[in-house]
Amino acid sequence: MSPVILLLSGSLRPGSSNELVLRTARAVAPEGIRTVLYEGLGELPHFNPDDDTDPLPAPVAALRSAIAGATAILVCTPEYAGTLPGSFKNLLDWTVGGTEIGDKPVAWVNAAAPGRGEGATATLRGVLGYTGAAVVEEACVRVQVDRGTLAEDGTLGDPAVRGQLADALGLLTRRP
Repeated sequence: MSPVILLLSGSLRPGSSNELVLRTARAVAPEGIRTVLYEGLGELPHFNPDDDTDPLPAPVAALRSAIAGATAILVCTPEYAGTLPGSFKNLLDWTVGGTEIGDKPVAWVNAAAPGRGEGATATLRGVLGYTGAAVVEEACVRVQVDRGTLAEDGTLGDPAVRGQLADALGLLTRRP
């Protein structure tokens, strides 16, 4: 069975740089690796520990099912006010009470401008520690998003960025 990498964008904006990065990752996935872009971020209810019981709210059950069905996870999130956006932190909060992400290989792509994004990365690292995720350090990368290099398919056309993303996906599944 082919490995499946769940792609999680921390942005609610359609067409955001973060989504663009993940769509590019999907386009350059090495042969034999399947990617799934999670698109339910805006549907998740505000986290409340009292609601983290069976039956889970349907969007939360769908999120946890997507995580459970993945071999690994690749995150690309913006930084707001020096940390993760509230909506993405909310998504992560819903994963703490479940076991689906425990020991699962996870990496992130930092697509922020140089000198930015480190607050989001630090917060992400901390929260992933609570979930028990297995951060794959060598698969965590920083890329430059230049919308002037868009390929015909609407993904990033910069060969260096495309190579970094393909390598990150391979490292998450330990495939060349």
